[in-house]
Amino acid sequence: MRWTFIKLLLALTLTGVLFGFSQKRNNARNLTEVSVEFTDNNDPFITLTAVNKLLIQNNDTVTSIAKETLVLKEMEFRLLQNPMVREAQVFVTIDGTLGATIEQRNPIARVTGTVNFYIDEDGKKMPLSSVYSARVPLLTGYSESDFTELTSLLLQLRNDDFMNQVVTGIHQRKDGKLLFALRKQNFKVMFGKPENIQKKFQNFKAFYQKAQKDTLLSAYRLVDLQFGSQVVATKR
Repeated sequence: MRWTFIKLLLALTLTGVLFGFSQKRNNARNLTEVSVEFTDNNDPFITLTAVNKLLIQNNDTVTSIAKETLVLKEMEFRLLQNPMVREAQVFVTIDGTLGATIEQRNPIARVTGTVNFYIDEDGKKMPLSSVYSARVPLLTGYSESDFTELTSLLLQLRNDDFMNQVVTGIHQRKDGKLLFALRKQNFKVMFGKPENIQKKFQNFKAFYQKAQKDTLLSAYRLVDLQFGSQVVATKR
């Protein structure tokens, strides 16, 4: 019984030594490559070259870096400091690949004013990208700082296939009321305050489809959605 215990102890000790040696040897190995994956469906607002520079600093090649010298949390922090990145995770595989999964911020409108920028789906300011320009509605008008009320509208606009295709611009007046500009149409839509959004969408879609069927879309200069279930259309 005692001899069995001693053999078991020796086996565990040997396993620990071999594991520690293997782990030390593995950590001493250099990286082999960098693999970056974007988890969102957006076109890249940040290039792979820029990501690589954020991951690997002050080194010419990735193969010159030992795995044991990496501080993954610092790499994640640098990625998250980039204004195009929403979430990031960095890891190292057994074969020496430095991996990064990145979720980019998602713009839902572009604000045009003294300074141009995007609003992302979290309602936060997002700088324009030199790599890719998102096809989102243009937002003009009074507010250039607080987009809390507009974010819900913009998200619902993006998720509605018809409205997303038709609405190209939103102008916010000083009283908070919104005017929509439309694709291929000369009339404006007085949406009013960003409330009762889905009801207003339904009313507008019903009006648009009926006017289109009757070939009357070009006859109007303003469509007002502020009156409950009633759509008030003013002709030219």
